[in-house]
Amino acid sequence: MTSTRIPPARRAFNARRHLATLAAFVGLLSFANLLVGPPAHAYPPAPPSAATARSYLAGLTESGEGSMSGYDRDKFPHWSSQGNSCDTRETVLKRDGEGVSTGSDCYPTSGRWYSVYDSVWSEAPSDVDIDHMVPLAEAWRSGASGWSTASRESFANDLSTSQLIAVTDNSNQSKSDRDPSEWLPPSTGYHCMYARMWVWVKHEWNLTVDSAEKSALSGILNGC
Repeated sequence: MTSTRIPPARRAFNARRHLATLAAFVGLLSFANLLVGPPAHAYPPAPPSAATARSYLAGLTESGEGSMSGYDRDKFPHWSSQGNSCDTRETVLKRDGEGVSTGSDCYPTSGRWYSVYDSVWSEAPSDVDIDHMVPLAEAWRSGASGWSTASRESFANDLSTSQLIAVTDNSNQSKSDRDPSEWLPPSTGYHCMYARMWVWVKHEWNLTVDSAEKSALSGILNGC
């Protein structure tokens, strides 16, 4: 029985073809991993670009933070009715979740939520908070103390900007009422988006920024 000797050039060609096939396979696996990573959500309306956010930031009135005198969360009526038995919190839970089912009262009976602040999944709605991007107390110190109750209610239930987002209760409690000079999401890859969202809300609601806040936001946006 005789064997067929494969010429060196042919062996080299076969090796290159094998490597190319392997590389393509690895590429497909990487692409598949992207598809099953953190899912695409109907998160808050997309904020303006970093360039536009920088322009908005430059146009905001810079002022020292106002007093907390007279502040009360009840002066920002929140989780107002959005129709169909849903309040604002339930509406955001439905919008930001994956596979969310609700009962007749609109409260989720199943689903899961990915918190972009800290890259954590939650399956219990009780573990999910609806964060006010610009906290109510921060808004009060930035101009909302002079608003009517109706305006403060609109702000606290604003679904038209990036003011409301579902995140873990831990991250929301860690943030509290602090601005970006004092707190940023643990997930550093979200800082650019976070700054764009923050500036958009302040721009739309004509709220002021203090010097430290403006400096922190400028630094983030300049690096986007």
